[in-house]
Amino acid sequence: MIDERVDVHVLTGFLGSGKTTALRRLLADPRLTETAVLVNEFGAVGIDHLLVEAVNGQPVLLSGGCVCCQLRGDVSQALRDLWRRRASGEIPPFNRVIFETTGLADPMPIMATLISDRALRHHFRPGHVITTVDLVNGAATLQRYRECARQVTAADILLVTKCDLGGAESRTVMTGLLRAANPMAQIEAITDGAAEPDLLLNSAPEDQVARAARWLDAAPNGMSRHARIVASVIEHDRPIDWADFGLWFSLLAHRHGAKILRMKGILSLQGSATQVLVQAAQHLVHRPEHLPAGLRHGSRSSLVLITDGLDTALLHRSFAVMVGRSCGRAD
Repeated sequence: MIDERVDVHVLTGFLGSGKTTALRRLLADPRLTETAVLVNEFGAVGIDHLLVEAVNGQPVLLSGGCVCCQLRGDVSQALRDLWRRRASGEIPPFNRVIFETTGLADPMPIMATLISDRALRHHFRPGHVITTVDLVNGAATLQRYRECARQVTAADILLVTKCDLGGAESRTVMTGLLRAANPMAQIEAITDGAAEPDLLLNSAPEDQVARAARWLDAAPNGMSRHARIVASVIEHDRPIDWADFGLWFSLLAHRHGAKILRMKGILSLQGSATQVLVQAAQHLVHRPEHLPAGLRHGSRSSLVLITDGLDTALLHRSFAVMVGRSCGRAD
């Protein structure tokens, strides 16, 4: 069955990191026609000259068949209104939604809304979290502001902006910092906001599963630290029991959910011919997805957890006790 739901992508980034410039360039590409854009506030966007024409929150039609709305209420209501207007013919059809956050926003509540709201799940599905990071000021901002760190660790795609203002060495240093903070994200360097539209076009569920396998392949063998943000890898070389894993992670999320910024993994399960993709962010746990029969990430189970101030030794010990021993071995 073809999934005809509309992807909702979140474009975030700290103040001045270039997310609005990237958004303008994306919307100018003819391949991204029929895109709906939600923005938090007039002052945060570079297309204000169009938005100020909006009256009482009415959407503004942009060139190329895109429609732009100011977000006045919560995300759930905004998406309901968009769908209602689309269904009634009040606005043109759209094939994707881009939500541009303010510079201090945590993008995860938006994704949580998409997953937890039953009404929205019929029409929308989570797309990518795309975070812009300024090459010139990004390193200092990432170190100083926790909001920036949370935006980086939440990302599926990291766009290093303003690359014309720094050399190859600066880009290498920035890539290393971002890879340490989020070993799973795709990192792209851009100039003048020229992000590739393929970032938003290639978002099929099977593609996301395949990328998860590549994320795990690219994850560091051990831990890497940036301030309090820690990327930790847990691996087990035998099939694990799903009930044991579920109990372990449920207890972990209940006690330390706010500290688990991201968790992604591929599990080999006892009694299952296919592996399972698992994802979580803070207290939000995504529905597990079975990988296609022909796609396997080896025979082991691999988890990457990005945590904020959580003792990683505790993660490994608790996994070994609650999950590893049921497999006949505690790592």
